[in-house]
Amino acid sequence: MQKLYGLIGYPLSHSFSKRYFTEKFEREGLSAQFRYELFPLPAIEALPDLLAAQPGLAGFNVTIPYKQTVMAYLHQTSDAAAQMGAVNTVKIENGRLYGHNTDVVGFEESLRETLVRAAQMPDRALVLGAGGSSRAVRWVLARMGIEALCVSREPQPGQLAYQTLTAEWLARYPLIINTTPLGMSPKVDECPPLPYETLTSANILFDLVYNPEETLFLRHGKKQGATVQNGLPMLYGQAEAAWRIWQS
Repeated sequence: MQKLYGLIGYPLSHSFSKRYFTEKFEREGLSAQFRYELFPLPAIEALPDLLAAQPGLAGFNVTIPYKQTVMAYLHQTSDAAAQMGAVNTVKIENGRLYGHNTDVVGFEESLRETLVRAAQMPDRALVLGAGGSSRAVRWVLARMGIEALCVSREPQPGQLAYQTLTAEWLARYPLIINTTPLGMSPKVDECPPLPYETLTSANILFDLVYNPEETLFLRHGKKQGATVQNGLPMLYGQAEAAWRIWQS
């Protein structure tokens, strides 16, 4: 009998996860044993119904907007996921749900490669967005000794509002990481509201969005000579880390 894995979130039209795992299973001769499906949930409250309807589900990934709210449905959470308050990978074992965060693995691997390519090691970063992905990103930055400042539309204490960003902020915080869905397919004409004309070759723009591969956010950065990186390597890294958890 095939083991079933999948992805929950809403919407899921942008996701490459099914294609990634389907191709992986075919490439490694595992298609007879495993399959991967998309489970768009309009509300996280529909998760128990999904689990009841899919008794063969052995694990699932979690994407926008449920990386934080899914935690209320878990029986146990890894220490790292609990610290950052976000889960993107769930393993199901004997009817119990175990939460993990593999975004941190994929992001750190890709970020380190990007900084090598940029020949820079910035000590400050602006993190655009305050959701579950933002929490994972800030957790990694803290581990790397990079000071992170969160930017959002409705800032909490200790955060910035987009409208306050100036050329000085972008110079002092040269690494800029977009954790929002702005620019994600199908709304490819959107991007975070930054003073892009003030960017320079000293800036590094990292977008967690991977569909499209070059977002408007990254195009603006490239035009100004900044180093840019999309979310595809992070996607691959977190997916492989999730697979290791499911098979452990």
